[in-house]
Amino acid sequence: MVRYFFEDVKFEYKDRRFNNSWLKIVAESEIRQLGDVNIIFCSDPYILKINLQYLGHDYFTDIITFDYCEGKRISGDLFISVDCVRENAAFYGTDFQEELHRVIVHGVLHLIGYDDHTDEDIATMRSKENYYLELRKSLPR
Repeated sequence: MVRYFFEDVKFEYKDRRFNNSWLKIVAESEIRQLGDVNIIFCSDPYILKINLQYLGHDYFTDIITFDYCEGKRISGDLFISVDCVRENAAFYGTDFQEELHRVIVHGVLHLIGYDDHTDEDIATMRSKENYYLELRKSLPR
């Protein structure tokens, strides 16, 4: 089950049911089962606090993923900075919603086991993100 939370940010996320169906398809396509995934939308200051407290990193980021997976069942917390997603959308010249969904699927791909530390990992992650974003566009509403 995917749940949505809002911390330190005025933001409304619509299309939750559609998003949940999409994420279930992503998990199943990767031979996983969608477990409990919490998507926590927050501000830059909030995610910086999480980054410092739990990871010891003193910088802003668009997403922090906490993995609670067991076996093939994916579960975790995805902290997403709405501020950073907005800035990235402007920087990359893309739509805010598209960038937001890229970040969400990026976090889910981390839970599935993909990483982004090497150039090869980054290329694989980006390819998967693009694939699942295109899939999302093709799904019936």
